[in-house]
Amino acid sequence: MVQAYGSAAALLSVHSTTDPVVCIRPRTLVAAAREIVATFPGDVLYAVKCNDEPLVLRALWAGGVREFDTASIAEVRRVREFLPEARCHFMHPVKSPEAVAEAYRDHGVRRFVFDHADELAKVVAATGRANDLELFVRLAVPGDGAVLALTGKFGCSPDEAVALLRAARAVAREVGLTFHVGSQCVEPRAFARAIAMAADVAGRAGGIDHLDVGGGFPAAYTGDEPSFGSFAGVIRDAVRGHGLRCHLQCEPGRALVATGASVLARVELRRGRSLYLNDGVYGNLAELKWIGPHFPMRVVRDRPRAAALEAFDLFGPTCDSIDSMPGPHWLPADVQQGEWLEVGMMGAYSNALRTGFNGFHDSRVAVVNDPPWYVGVANAPPPPVARAA
Repeated sequence: MVQAYGSAAALLSVHSTTDPVVCIRPRTLVAAAREIVATFPGDVLYAVKCNDEPLVLRALWAGGVREFDTASIAEVRRVREFLPEARCHFMHPVKSPEAVAEAYRDHGVRRFVFDHADELAKVVAATGRANDLELFVRLAVPGDGAVLALTGKFGCSPDEAVALLRAARAVAREVGLTFHVGSQCVEPRAFARAIAMAADVAGRAGGIDHLDVGGGFPAAYTGDEPSFGSFAGVIRDAVRGHGLRCHLQCEPGRALVATGASVLARVELRRGRSLYLNDGVYGNLAELKWIGPHFPMRVVRDRPRAAALEAFDLFGPTCDSIDSMPGPHWLPADVQQGEWLEVGMMGAYSNALRTGFNGFHDSRVAVVNDPPWYVGVANAPPPPVARAA
């Protein structure tokens, strides 16, 4: 059983660890899951790749998530191990025949995604031409409005999608369309544009049973991102406006778990305004490079000291120069070697992306029960000092 602490500071006061620590906040995860499940007009599938830590999976289950977007047979096994009553869906468009067969035979998976005729044939063959398949075609859509575009690797054209849907209808119990507008999408209208494309395809193909609007819902790193409710409203209106009569589902990752964890990293060296940490891009902090310097952070101290904020660049522990997280990361100007930083909003794509590169592979997971101090706290420069005229 993982021990729980009142806060990150309480954890550090008890353990003299030298390794980074991922601080999971189950209560926060439960609350986020409840809100999203209640808000979305359809089924909510958690994108397991975002964070597959068992503590996270169990907290989402406690919050009402019952279905999971699994992208590999290992993720299917993991969900079934810790949540045996959960329903898994194999949403990766390219799978091995062995993975399809095991998912269908051993884990009760019936929903599979594809975007090519050969993949459809593979799924049909690997499941023994089963008559209870739910087959979804992945439609390529623009990545406008996403911080991290996901175009180019998966998805088929509208004309191809029409043909694939018709082929799937001949062998499947139910058929659907799915798409992904890109990661950390900050433009709700991107979903409306994608749904318009899907509606056109569905009409030409003779209708669909399901529409999966994918993931991409943003986490509130800066505080300026639209709420999940605003996305749900646009999706609802677009589906109604195009006259789509089908069951809806979505696949949030960040929106469900970003607020549910922080990362503790120790300063190993200060060189001017450069801080060298025991965690980095190859560890739990990859998002600080790919999303940018938008994550709230603080120095963990028993007694806060009055210190001006200063902009820092951060560097990870490996010998690779890629292991850098350019700023400005705003921290107290007096931060020193040996002190610990707590980086907030790190529930998504943190420990899930950690590697063993260069021998830096150790990391701990702990439960902390304090409210997430970092929600609504932007990584921003201090306000200008007002001067008398």
